[in-house]
Amino acid sequence: MKAFVVTAPKVFEIQEVPDPVAGPGEIVAKIERVGVCGTDVEFFNGVMPYLHDGQAKLPMRLGHEWSGTVIEVGEGVDKSLLGKKVTSDVMMGCGNCSRCQDGRQHTCADRFELGIRNGFDGAMAEKLLVPAKFLHMIPEDFDFELAALVEPAANAWRVADAAKPAPGKEILIWGTGTVGLLTAQFCLAMGADVHMVGIDKKTIELALEIGVTSAGSELKNIPGGYHSVIDATFDSTIPAKLVDIVEPGGRIVLIGVDDHAAPIDSRKLVFKDVTVVGILSGSPGFKESIRYIAEGKIDVKKILGGTVGMSAVGEIFLGNRPAGLSVGPKILINPRG
Repeated sequence: MKAFVVTAPKVFEIQEVPDPVAGPGEIVAKIERVGVCGTDVEFFNGVMPYLHDGQAKLPMRLGHEWSGTVIEVGEGVDKSLLGKKVTSDVMMGCGNCSRCQDGRQHTCADRFELGIRNGFDGAMAEKLLVPAKFLHMIPEDFDFELAALVEPAANAWRVADAAKPAPGKEILIWGTGTVGLLTAQFCLAMGADVHMVGIDKKTIELALEIGVTSAGSELKNIPGGYHSVIDATFDSTIPAKLVDIVEPGGRIVLIGVDDHAAPIDSRKLVFKDVTVVGILSGSPGFKESIRYIAEGKIDVKKILGGTVGMSAVGEIFLGNRPAGLSVGPKILINPRG
């Protein structure tokens, strides 16, 4: 089968690799769509911290936002899964440690991360091998593009949930990329007023189309201040700014990670009685992501720029956006396109 493989920083090949075979407890899925994520770009550019602390190494097959159909099941797996439309968790814990046992498998010290950590091959290929226990069933009325957006939306749901949006609450989201725009939709659905700061004029305009109260390239000061502030950027200077912006007793939610550490003055956090929450993954958010999408509470396709074939992936990673796509920041790949 064909697979997109990063062999060195900014060096890639579309390789012919062996088809996966489902072992006990595993399934093989035919990949229909896979998303390009900011984490994938970090790996491609060679700046992802995992590459420098031994948790990952090149060459590697990227891709963790995916949708597909189960085409093979291994021993011990329910055969009724065959033909089902699925996606999967990215974080795959050992299942035995205390973190896994109490529902925090996404923080397991020995976890694999699909297309990210400990050498587990990702979904930028025609087929994917995954342990069946990490699958999530996709409603049949979801098309494959919609299904591939469930995972990034699960991250955004967790960010929104941590910000505690509600009617009368003012939420600031710094970053108008995929996660920022999806988080805005969840916060709006939960009743909050949402404000956004970004650097891309087109995605700022998209934020306004989604229905946020304000969006621009500069911070807007509002009466009463921001009850919760969210960093959805790759800019290490933003968290310190959010500490100054958030109202006393408010919440700071961090999901963006730069390749440089972000300094924060802990004294300000104490004196302002601020709660800070870090979001690693969407693992606990899949069910709510699917529910919100299925009930029409959010429209994840608003952030979709379009779908391209495997031959265009390298140019996307090199920063060359194909012509003909819409303004949405998320690009999906059809591995047989």
